[in-house]
Amino acid sequence: MGRVRVRYAPSPTGFPHVGNIRTALFNWLFARHSGGKFIVRIEDTDVTRKIEGAVENILDSLRWLGLDWDEGPEVGGDYGPYFQSQRLSLYHSFAQRLIEQDKAYYCYCSPQRLEQMRAEQIRRKEPPRYDRRCRNLTPEERAKFEAEGITPVIRFKTPLEGQTRFYDLIRGEIVFDNSTLDDFVLLKSDGYPTYHLANVVDDHLMEISHVMRADEWLSSTPRHVLLYQAFDWEPPLFAHLPMILGPDRAKLSKRHGATSVTELREKGYLPEAIVNFLALLGWSLDDHTEIISRDDLIRYFSIERISKTGAIFNYDKLRWMNGVYLRQLSLEDFLERVLPFLNEGLPQEVERPISKEYVRQIVPLIQERITTLDEAAEYASFFFLDELSYDPNLLIGKKMTAEATLKALEAAQEKLEALDNFDVPLLEETLRHLAEELGLKTGQLFGALRVAVTGRTASPPLFQTMAVLGKERCLRRIKMALSALNNLKGNELH
Repeated sequence: MGRVRVRYAPSPTGFPHVGNIRTALFNWLFARHSGGKFIVRIEDTDVTRKIEGAVENILDSLRWLGLDWDEGPEVGGDYGPYFQSQRLSLYHSFAQRLIEQDKAYYCYCSPQRLEQMRAEQIRRKEPPRYDRRCRNLTPEERAKFEAEGITPVIRFKTPLEGQTRFYDLIRGEIVFDNSTLDDFVLLKSDGYPTYHLANVVDDHLMEISHVMRADEWLSSTPRHVLLYQAFDWEPPLFAHLPMILGPDRAKLSKRHGATSVTELREKGYLPEAIVNFLALLGWSLDDHTEIISRDDLIRYFSIERISKTGAIFNYDKLRWMNGVYLRQLSLEDFLERVLPFLNEGLPQEVERPISKEYVRQIVPLIQERITTLDEAAEYASFFFLDELSYDPNLLIGKKMTAEATLKALEAAQEKLEALDNFDVPLLEETLRHLAEELGLKTGQLFGALRVAVTGRTASPPLFQTMAVLGKERCLRRIKMALSALNNLKGNELH
């Protein structure tokens, strides 16, 4: 296979989409598997669409996911600069070389003329493409345009006949008729290169061995192969990755839900879960393994097991996988990761900063029950609030009345007030005996107590919850529940 050098080359025109990051991940895994180099190159030549902060977000997303790069921004390397905007003189010199070899030409057509030309072609139901008007201008005609002060673009002289073929490591041999290709722009009138010129020049100069990118670039690859041939360079090996689709099998987009790494991070997904999930979008270890460690992904990753068909982004599967990874965390690790989400997500009336020691008691009760970290604030909010808000009818369980519930809670209040210790074994023993004394099923008593102390019909285990809340808070909440029940007595709505 030789020396493996792969690159991730995002454009800072937005925050990284999961499809974009999946491309980075596959390149990173291939580099780590083969002992090669993973290079980050910022393709920032589209100055009109560049978004402030996008480069920082891209690099931060890679760092958060643990996709370290061997060369590129912040780390440098022998093949820099790694920002295309700092390499403009290179693109100019190579475009000029093609002009001198009669493999490219100056095009003076105005944007207005090109727009009219395309509109006419569409009207005639022809594929819109450049009509090669400037391909064979005489020196006199070029001089006339120059004298008018027109700044030309440089176009490639695509062969008019024959075929361009290349081998794709995923899809096999691909053949394009040259008659279907246009004379594409290499250098724009503003002096910036197009993607076609810049990425071919950079991939060659940076000695990229494999180009792994989204399959939307498949139709551009014959242009790149023609450029490699024009420069007399050996092209890299190509592997075009399958598209990521939404559950409806349409191309993944905003309407399907969160599609950027930033959004997923803010929603409380773990980086290790996202890496595992994205690795399985178009690649598989076998037909059944879902949870795969980072080390195993590196060990077993191969281009041969990348699928040709589109991969479905299944949000339910991602949530399930994230839950698996959350439950695998040590309590201390889970605590550190959940704290920022509690600080951010708990109601405003909760005093900040939140006590880390108090949260340490709560995390064993919620770790098994949430699938994303941002669920923690909603799930655990009753641990932090002074007053609970709920429908008092919820206190009255199956085959219970307001009066029977009132009696049960009054008896529980009396028993709990007498306890010197508020630990789990004693709470359980006390309340189980009380249910027997009252002739109630444990579910009837415990259900009423659960709503009284948490405001919910479903919560973490009751005795552990009460132990964390503490005696004073539990008794205060039971007192409030009794008051609510007294208001319901005589007008039972259950």
